Amino acid sequence: MKTSSAKAKGRKLQQHVRDVLLEAFPTLEPDDVKSTSMGAQGEDVQLSPAARKLMPIAVETKARNSIAACRFFEQAQEHARAVKGGKAQPVVVMKEDRKQPVVIISLAFLITLLQDSADFNNRSE
Repeated sequence: MKTSSAKAKGRKLQQHVRDVLLEAFPTLEPDDVKSTSMGAQGEDVQLSPAARKLMPIAVETKARNSIAACRFFEQAQEHARAVKGGKAQPVVVMKEDRKQPVVIISLAFLITLLQDSADFNNRSE
Protein backbone atom coordinates (compact mmCIF):
# COMPACT_ATOMS: atom_id res chain seq x y z
CA MET A 1 0.00 0.00 0.00
CA LYS A 2 1.30 3.43 -0.92
CA THR A 3 2.10 5.82 1.92
CA SER A 4 -0.55 8.26 0.72
CA SER A 5 -3.18 5.50 0.73
CA ALA A 6 -2.18 4.38 4.21
CA LYS A 7 -2.41 7.96 5.50
CA ALA A 8 -5.81 8.43 3.88
CA LYS A 9 -7.02 5.22 5.51
CA GLY A 10 -5.78 6.42 8.91
CA ARG A 11 -7.26 9.89 8.42
CA LYS A 12 -10.65 8.38 7.55
CA LEU A 13 -10.66 6.37 10.80
CA GLN A 14 -9.66 9.43 12.87
CA GLN A 15 -12.45 11.46 11.29
CA HIS A 16 -14.94 8.65 11.92
CA VAL A 17 -14.00 8.52 15.61
CA ARG A 18 -14.26 12.32 15.82
CA ASP A 19 -17.73 12.24 14.24
CA VAL A 20 -18.94 9.44 16.52
CA LEU A 21 -17.75 11.30 19.63
CA LEU A 22 -19.40 14.56 18.52
CA GLU A 23 -22.64 12.74 17.77
CA ALA A 24 -22.57 10.99 21.14
CA PHE A 25 -22.11 14.28 23.01
CA PRO A 26 -24.30 16.86 21.24
CA THR A 27 -23.40 19.59 23.77
CA LEU A 28 -19.88 19.68 22.31
CA GLU A 29 -18.89 22.01 19.49
CA PRO A 30 -16.97 20.77 16.42
CA ASP A 31 -13.79 22.43 17.76
CA ASP A 32 -14.04 20.35 20.95
CA VAL A 33 -13.07 17.13 19.13
CA LYS A 34 -10.49 17.39 16.35
CA SER A 35 -8.83 14.89 14.07
CA THR A 36 -5.12 15.74 13.95
CA SER A 37 -3.00 15.86 10.83
CA MET A 38 -1.25 12.65 9.89
CA GLY A 39 2.20 12.42 11.42
CA ALA A 40 1.44 14.96 14.14
CA GLN A 41 2.76 14.24 17.63
CA GLY A 42 0.38 13.23 20.39
CA GLU A 43 -3.19 12.00 20.30
CA ASP A 44 -4.84 11.19 16.98
CA VAL A 45 -8.12 12.75 18.11
CA GLN A 46 -7.61 15.84 20.27
CA LEU A 47 -10.14 16.80 22.92
CA SER A 48 -10.76 20.27 24.33
CA PRO A 49 -10.98 20.69 28.12
CA ALA A 50 -14.80 20.57 27.84
CA ALA A 51 -14.65 17.32 25.86
CA ARG A 52 -12.02 15.85 28.19
CA LYS A 53 -14.31 16.53 31.15
CA LEU A 54 -16.99 14.37 29.52
CA MET A 55 -14.55 11.80 28.17
CA PRO A 56 -11.29 11.39 30.11
CA ILE A 57 -9.66 9.42 27.30
CA ALA A 58 -6.65 9.67 24.97
CA VAL A 59 -7.39 8.35 21.48
CA GLU A 60 -4.85 6.57 19.30
CA THR A 61 -6.23 5.10 16.07
CA LYS A 62 -4.78 2.32 13.94
CA ALA A 63 -6.27 1.38 10.56
CA ARG A 64 -4.60 -1.76 9.24
CA ASN A 65 -5.44 -4.49 6.78
CA SER A 66 -5.09 -7.08 9.51
CA ILE A 67 -4.68 -6.85 13.27
CA ALA A 68 -4.29 -10.07 15.25
CA ALA A 69 -6.26 -8.62 18.17
CA CYS A 70 -9.30 -8.35 15.91
CA ARG A 71 -9.40 -12.17 15.68
CA PHE A 72 -9.56 -12.26 19.49
CA PHE A 73 -12.44 -9.79 19.41
CA GLU A 74 -14.29 -11.91 16.85
CA GLN A 75 -13.97 -14.87 19.21
CA ALA A 76 -15.32 -12.74 22.08
CA GLN A 77 -18.25 -11.71 19.86
CA GLU A 78 -19.09 -15.37 19.25
CA HIS A 79 -19.06 -16.05 22.98
CA ALA A 80 -21.12 -12.94 23.73
CA ARG A 81 -23.86 -14.05 21.32
CA ALA A 82 -24.19 -17.26 23.34
CA VAL A 83 -24.54 -15.43 26.69
CA LYS A 84 -27.81 -13.97 28.00
CA GLY A 85 -29.58 -14.24 24.69
CA GLY A 86 -26.84 -12.35 22.90
CA LYS A 87 -27.06 -9.26 25.10
CA ALA A 88 -23.56 -9.52 26.57
CA GLN A 89 -20.85 -7.18 25.28
CA PRO A 90 -17.67 -8.76 23.89
CA VAL A 91 -14.55 -7.78 25.82
CA VAL A 92 -10.99 -8.95 25.23
CA VAL A 93 -8.37 -8.57 27.96
CA MET A 94 -4.81 -8.96 26.69
CA LYS A 95 -1.51 -8.84 28.49
CA GLU A 96 2.03 -8.85 27.23
CA ASP A 97 4.84 -10.00 29.53
CA ARG A 98 5.84 -7.24 31.97
CA LYS A 99 3.09 -4.93 30.67
CA GLN A 100 -0.27 -3.86 32.02
CA PRO A 101 -3.36 -5.65 30.73
CA VAL A 102 -5.28 -3.82 28.02
CA VAL A 103 -8.91 -4.18 27.02
CA ILE A 104 -10.47 -4.26 23.56
CA ILE A 105 -14.15 -3.29 23.25
CA SER A 106 -16.24 -2.00 20.37
CA LEU A 107 -16.39 1.73 19.69
CA ALA A 108 -20.16 1.62 20.26
CA PHE A 109 -19.70 0.04 23.70
CA LEU A 110 -17.02 2.62 24.58
CA ILE A 111 -19.43 5.42 23.65
CA THR A 112 -22.12 3.89 25.87
CA LEU A 113 -19.69 3.68 28.79
CA LEU A 114 -18.53 7.27 28.27
CA GLN A 115 -22.11 8.55 28.09
CA ASP A 116 -23.08 6.61 31.24
CA SER A 117 -20.03 7.96 33.06
CA ALA A 118 -20.76 11.56 31.98
CA ASP A 119 -24.42 11.19 33.04
CA PHE A 120 -23.35 9.79 36.42
CA ASN A 121 -20.81 12.59 36.96
CA ASN A 122 -23.40 15.25 36.03
CA ARG A 123 -25.87 13.82 38.56
CA SER A 124 -23.17 13.77 41.25
CA GLU A 125 -22.29 17.45 40.85
